[in-house]
Amino acid sequence: MSLALAPLPRRAAALVPVLPLVAVPALLALPPTGDGAGPADVVSGLAVAYCVVLLLRERRRPLSTAAVLVLGLPVVGIALAAVGASSPEAGLAGMGRYLQVFVLVPAAVLVLVRHRADFRVLAWSVVGLALWQGAVGVHQYVTRSGASYQGEDIRAVGTFGAHDVMGMASAVSLGLVCAVGIALGRAPVWHRATAAGCALLLLAPLAVSFSRGAWIATALTCAVQLALAGVRRALKVAAALAAAGVILMGGLGVGTAQLQERIDSITQVTDSPDQSVIDRYSLWSSATGMWREHPLTGVGLKNFPAHRDTHATLALSSGSDIEGAGADFERQALLSPHSMYLLVLSEQGLIGLVTLVGSWLALLVCAVRRLLRVRRLGPGLDCGLVACGLLVWLLTDFVYGDIGGPSTVLTAVGLGLAAWWALAGVERRDTVRRGGVPERVEEAVAR
Repeated sequence: MSLALAPLPRRAAALVPVLPLVAVPALLALPPTGDGAGPADVVSGLAVAYCVVLLLRERRRPLSTAAVLVLGLPVVGIALAAVGASSPEAGLAGMGRYLQVFVLVPAAVLVLVRHRADFRVLAWSVVGLALWQGAVGVHQYVTRSGASYQGEDIRAVGTFGAHDVMGMASAVSLGLVCAVGIALGRAPVWHRATAAGCALLLLAPLAVSFSRGAWIATALTCAVQLALAGVRRALKVAAALAAAGVILMGGLGVGTAQLQERIDSITQVTDSPDQSVIDRYSLWSSATGMWREHPLTGVGLKNFPAHRDTHATLALSSGSDIEGAGADFERQALLSPHSMYLLVLSEQGLIGLVTLVGSWLALLVCAVRRLLRVRRLGPGLDCGLVACGLLVWLLTDFVYGDIGGPSTVLTAVGLGLAAWWALAGVERRDTVRRGGVPERVEEAVAR
């Protein structure tokens, strides 16, 4: 007797296409496996392949003309810079990484996310990752088992380890931005209350990450989200966040001397900068020097380390100290300018910078325009606030951060969510076959 598999419930079956994307943040909760592509990167590649198979099976147009132009624009600069790489292997590796993060995975998210329910599932998965990484990070801070900071193993790094000190800060920040966007939307009350609670919980791990860049980007992004949500709602949430800040900084003892010193150092980047800021200034100077010598196409993908010392000042140190969170002491070489814009400018030149940043700005303009229209006329405010928030956070963080490490694939997912909101449109028209006759069917992807 053969046993037939029972069909999936309708709601569960509707979520099947987005599950490969949900697996990406889920796998980022695991400790890194070492050098090379991690499980999340592998799954992101499988999600792209699944997307291709799905499109072939359904016989529908994958992307609109606008989406192809916006997401495909960076390919021009990336391809030119790959030609100028030091070796074919380096060029292919660099081009593959850039295409994964800025083109292929966002395009896959744009195709596989079909309506706002899928969008929210993926956004909540980012919040879940942030809560897990934040819990691990707070435990590291409390038990002094984190990465080394000023001689103490108190820096929260989550499962990413001391070699990727920005990984947990980025994951927590993006999760907090998603939670704030959902809390400010028009979802059911319990959804908004849960999201607001998650946002408040994530403040503590963000604080003990000691990441000044993540603090600045998150504060600016949440302010933008509040402004886009409306003045009355902004005032209520601002009051709640102020009360939570008082509790965290005072009552729970989060405001330690190291944290206060780190906060004060934000205003001292020009007067009396610490060595990390001096190194960053030196790397920025080196990147601009490379660009001046190769203004249009840059020095080639993955060539920044080879040209760094030629243009760097004597103030640049040999590397940063790595210790704690399970890692022995070592010196980590400074192999990038720690600014996405300057990394692209130095390796891809003006052509690469204009095409990549132009793509991001086009997404931002389209996302904000749709958000303002939805805020006046229809539902979906939470999705719009999440999408615009993710874009603003990434564009701000890229001033003093760049891609690298296992958490980079989360950047691709964030860009994909923003691309879906900006480019998917209110309706998607697919061609299907019914009774052997092609028929145009409209699918409301924004309901």
